Amino acid sequence: MKGVLFVGGEGPDPASIADDLAQAGLIAAADAGLERALALSVVPHLVLGDFDSIADTALLDRFPPDRVLRFPTDKDETDTEIGLRMLAARGCDDITIAGGGGGRLDHLLALALLFERERPPRRWVTDHEDLRLVEGEACFDGWRGSTVSVFPLGDGASGLFSEGLRWPLGGL
Repeated sequence: MKGVLFVGGEGPDPASIADDLAQAGLIAAADAGLERALALSVVPHLVLGDFDSIADTALLDRFPPDRVLRFPTDKDETDTEIGLRMLAARGCDDITIAGGGGGRLDHLLALALLFERERPPRRWVTDHEDLRLVEGEACFDGWRGSTVSVFPLGDGASGLFSEGLRWPLGGL
């Protein structure tokens, strides 16, 4: 099942994630991700986090109590990690993270490292970036003139190649 997790930070415009939202069986918002979702007129099925970053906690009153999961501020997981875990526990095996751009470098690196976990997100969309997890082959159309970067993550990444890029990959 497809899931979308809204997180705090700078996020995508509605067109960037329209297909993800249309296919989503479950939409969640982690902490300030609720503000991002509501700004895009998306009402999440689930709201979670410690809510230390949300500007107006009265927004939580819009949701039935069983759709709001509160966690302590002192915890060993970020709200994004909790959101990914909750979506996976509810059957989502294809998760897109919406938001998380700009802001603190430690938050950016923590989000990037989620792609090396056992159950990584498949996509992460910020206000300027669109990151994809590619396992096997992938074809992306419509990106002519865009900056494309490829990073092999994990121990198993090898033998990468590309076609159609200005500087082709070979043996990365």
